Amino acid sequence: MKSRSGEKIKLTSIDELLGVVNEESAMEIEINRIHAFKDHPFKVLDDEKMADLVESVKTYGVLTPVLLRSDGENGYEMISGHRRMHAAVIAGLATIPAIVRELSDDDVRDIEDDEAIVIMVDANIQREELLPSEKAFAYRMKLEAMKRQGVRNDLTLCQNGTKYRTDVVIAEQVGESARNVQRYIRLTELIPELLDMVDAKKLNFTIAVDISYIEKEIQKWIYEYIRDTGFVKPKQITALRKQLEEGSVNQGFMISIFNSCIAVKAPERKVVLSGKKLTKYFPEDYSETDMEKVIEALLEQWKREQE
Repeated sequence: MKSRSGEKIKLTSIDELLGVVNEESAMEIEINRIHAFKDHPFKVLDDEKMADLVESVKTYGVLTPVLLRSDGENGYEMISGHRRMHAAVIAGLATIPAIVRELSDDDVRDIEDDEAIVIMVDANIQREELLPSEKAFAYRMKLEAMKRQGVRNDLTLCQNGTKYRTDVVIAEQVGESARNVQRYIRLTELIPELLDMVDAKKLNFTIAVDISYIEKEIQKWIYEYIRDTGFVKPKQITALRKQLEEGSVNQGFMISIFNSCIAVKAPERKVVLSGKKLTKYFPEDYSETDMEKVIEALLEQWKREQE
């Protein structure tokens, strides 16, 4: 049996995800008949990149068809292409080129939903510059869908036919370690305010993962602390989690724990003696260097007497 160690994992191409060989199967679909994929984790932001995409759509149209599935009610659900459709709406288009993907032949709707989730995540995860929150919920959605689809060989079997962990499958497909996939999924346990801080790079990823193990009410206190102080350190969260293992804490106690972890610098002491005060103790021909030597010698003598 050959080991899979070091084996290169090839990401599914967009064409394979769409299930098409060419663009001939694309059709124009009225935008008002399309609605977003339920709970999809990918954010559509009106930022500079969106403005560029809108200008491109105005000039050239939507070049890559979006991927849809029928909702069974004369409408369509978006699987991939939320940003393109948003740009098309802003550009004033009434229709958009789309490929309607036929999913599982199974009549059970939840099986179709799980297949759609896997396809939706795979089609979008290949985007560059995904936010941590997008990765977190995408990995979680795919992991849960694949676990529910565990009987399907194409989703849960190794090349040698033996089953292996779903998070390992996802890790190999997206080029992450299984541990990192798990760590991203942990971020879904954060309150929205803290997750926004992770996206904005105001909260360190590793610290955020540690915070995710803390109950939501205390997470709110942590958020308020970061908001007010501008920081939280790993040792503060470690100390808090250790205390929580021993018993409950209130917000005031949490702050005292955090404060105890911060090294307080002793105030710098500075003594200034003016030349006017010093000259009365020294002959006129003494230079500053001569006076410093005498003062230092006297202080050394005083220090020895105190010991």
